[in-house]
Amino acid sequence: MNVQQYSINTLPLEPTQQTDLVFMFSGEHRDEFAANYERARTAFPCATIVGCSTAGEIEDTKVTSNHCVITAVTFENTSTFSVCAEVTDIAHSKRAGAQLAQKLLAHRNTPLKHIFVLSDGLNVNGSELVTGLVESVPNYISVTGGLAGDNGDFTFTQTIANGAPKTGQVVAVGFYGDAIHVGHGCMGGWSPFGTERLITRSQANVLYELDGEPALQLYKQYLDEHAQGLPSTALLFPLTIREEGSNTTLVRTILGVDEKDQSVAFAGNVPTGQYARFIKANFSRLVSGAGNAANESVKHFNSKKAELAIFSKLCG
Repeated sequence: MNVQQYSINTLPLEPTQQTDLVFMFSGEHRDEFAANYERARTAFPCATIVGCSTAGEIEDTKVTSNHCVITAVTFENTSTFSVCAEVTDIAHSKRAGAQLAQKLLAHRNTPLKHIFVLSDGLNVNGSELVTGLVESVPNYISVTGGLAGDNGDFTFTQTIANGAPKTGQVVAVGFYGDAIHVGHGCMGGWSPFGTERLITRSQANVLYELDGEPALQLYKQYLDEHAQGLPSTALLFPLTIREEGSNTTLVRTILGVDEKDQSVAFAGNVPTGQYARFIKANFSRLVSGAGNAANESVKHFNSKKAELAIFSKLCG
């Protein structure tokens, strides 16, 4: 595998024919994102190009914002294939995941090894999307990916699937053959605060009540002065949920709020009857968690060296 990273200003001046797969992650304005896709297509005319809008980009060892980072990958013995699905209704997220998986499974006689997914970040239920994917493939096929961002504006996210950036779109890349090895890890670093509360009314990914009280009202009470910046300030204050009798918790990040019915929408399901607790950003612990996730992912390689790493936020 050969991996090269570029900014828009450092793209090859002459078209590169050999590149197989290009990732584009952009925090720029939507018009710039579209224009930069065309520049990347000119530089890599034969490559599959996928990507999404972001809330921060990683260039080499630096974290940037409002930039476009392009990573070009050439494989020796691995083939790839990309598919996409439009999600016009958030209730169709699971179906979209299943459709993507079925298209990737049917593409080649070579065994499918891994699926990488990038999804619209505002109009898709992340947990339902993942459920549709994993229920449709054998358990030896791993699935990783993330949701698109928009620098915390909560207005407009986009993905790329071998074409101009679009909203309401999910793109999946299949990796085929035994030559590729994929590791993954997921670690948190949040600090809980407040008491655990029972989810007394919810529907899919929309939370209406905690302990019989309006969810948004409680969120505002806990966030105090940060409540004025909702929903963007809620990126620093997600929610954990757990089933009764279980010690396992899942993190749910906010997609939006509804003042009229005092509800909060999340990127994944928040089932009625489970328990929820507010958590807040602890930056030193988040950095440590990212390092631990990286260490966990390379355990899958044994003695092999990782040649490409992609970091994403949680899908839920």
